[in-house]
Amino acid sequence: MIKKPHRVQFTSSRIEDLMFRTTFDPVAMEGEVIVNVSLVKEEDLGPVLDIYSLVMRNGLSVSPFLKIIEGGNSIGNFKVSKGDVGLATVCSITIDGVLLKGGVMINPKLGGVVQIKNGHPVRFTDVVTYVSTTIDPLEVLMSQDITSVTQMLRTGSGKILANLREAPLIARDDIDHILSDMLDAGISGIMEVGEPNSRVLDVPVERDHLGVVVIGGTNPMAMAKEQGFEVRTSAMSALIDINELKHIDDFL
Repeated sequence: MIKKPHRVQFTSSRIEDLMFRTTFDPVAMEGEVIVNVSLVKEEDLGPVLDIYSLVMRNGLSVSPFLKIIEGGNSIGNFKVSKGDVGLATVCSITIDGVLLKGGVMINPKLGGVVQIKNGHPVRFTDVVTYVSTTIDPLEVLMSQDITSVTQMLRTGSGKILANLREAPLIARDDIDHILSDMLDAGISGIMEVGEPNSRVLDVPVERDHLGVVVIGGTNPMAMAKEQGFEVRTSAMSALIDINELKHIDDFL
């Protein structure tokens, strides 16, 4: 029997598929969102949740909503092993999906590390484009131990994970309206919206477009790793109903 060859799927194609499948309506507060799933040891759950809470309360994540998956249970096609606990948090690609459903032709471009100085984003220092990798860029960068989310929260300066999208400049008003609706729904994470035809955080954008920088949904995982906890992350793991998620404060 001849086995079918493994099909390589670049991250950009995976993102496009998830964007079209996202059904979240921020006004009605219903529908499915994309989640990242991180695995931690059962005995580490308490302190890791404290770290997640700190990151979320300081606006360094997409949303304060999450779901806990006990060992032996599954979320989508992802199964959590016995002895582990899964933490499902909102992925920033959810924002792209909502913008797309709102008529904005958003183009996720890259994931990277952003330098923060005195509370203000300065520039991308490291980037990986979605079309060049089969692995989520933020997973790649987080594994390199080049973030300093802990330092950022302590001093106001450090390096955090973020993503860059491009959108047609004619859609600026629609973008502002949709992002406002998402903020009301508890999903934010917008770091910066650039000016038309201008570099954003030192990265160029296409002509007649503007750049939108979104804080990475994996910053809580990055800080937990910085604190010495074993965290295994699977970005863009599944689509689940928003009402399956609870506020981080409900778990503390």
